[in-house]
Amino acid sequence: FQSCLSRAEARRDAAKVAALINSLFNELPCRRITKEFIIESVREAVSSTSGNLKDADDPSTSIGAYHYMLESNIGKTMLEFQELMIVFQLLHWNGSLKALRETKCSRQEVISYYSQYSLDEKMRSHMALDWITKEQESPGIISQELQVALRELEEVRKAGQELRFYKEKKEILSLALSQIYSDQVTTSSWDDQMSLALHGYQ
Repeated sequence: FQSCLSRAEARRDAAKVAALINSLFNELPCRRITKEFIIESVREAVSSTSGNLKDADDPSTSIGAYHYMLESNIGKTMLEFQELMIVFQLLHWNGSLKALRETKCSRQEVISYYSQYSLDEKMRSHMALDWITKEQESPGIISQELQVALRELEEVRKAGQELRFYKEKKEILSLALSQIYSDQVTTSSWDDQMSLALHGYQ
């Protein structure tokens, strides 16, 4: 948010918006996105954050991006919209959104581009390749991220929260590790290599 006093405050507001989306999905997975739904949803998002209704018209804010994404998905169900939101969560975690910002792409352009894609094996493979590149630059980063993802997955499972984002992180990182080790180890020793990579996670 432009009105936030710090990045930490902006992250908290973004987390509140994400929580609102998850609650809408859990309660109304088959509900379709309409103009009336968007107005109601944006007002709820504003009331739960430090933003205001003017932010909804500014795509550079979290509320504005949320509003734009809803407008771009009129007619779709909350189930379909939630999958799109998970894609963007993964792109943010993966560093892809930051890279696109550095190329001067607008949020609208990024949203329009990735709204055409679904969370499938092709997208997971692309993200896994990104992590393999990170591993070449910072050896050990994938196993570290995987340990974090496993802890997060266990925590949200215990809390009864939505698991999909954390499961996807685990799958992408596991895929990246498997690709790295596929040319180095035999199939029979793969389990041993995974255990070594995750050493210390309990």
